[in-house]
Amino acid sequence: MIKKVLTWLGIAFLIFFIAFNPRAAAAVFESLGGTIADIARGFGTFFTDLVA
Repeated sequence: MIKKVLTWLGIAFLIFFIAFNPRAAAAVFESLGGTIADIARGFGTFFTDLVA
């Protein structure tokens, strides 16, 4: 029950954050996307070097 409430509160916070501060929200998501891309690139390099 608590997990469900916390999930809905998190979703509500995200909607509020995006609605009232879209530029900051975009910057946060851009940063997260860049970080995920860097991690994926690092794994790719690691496995390429591992089999080469």
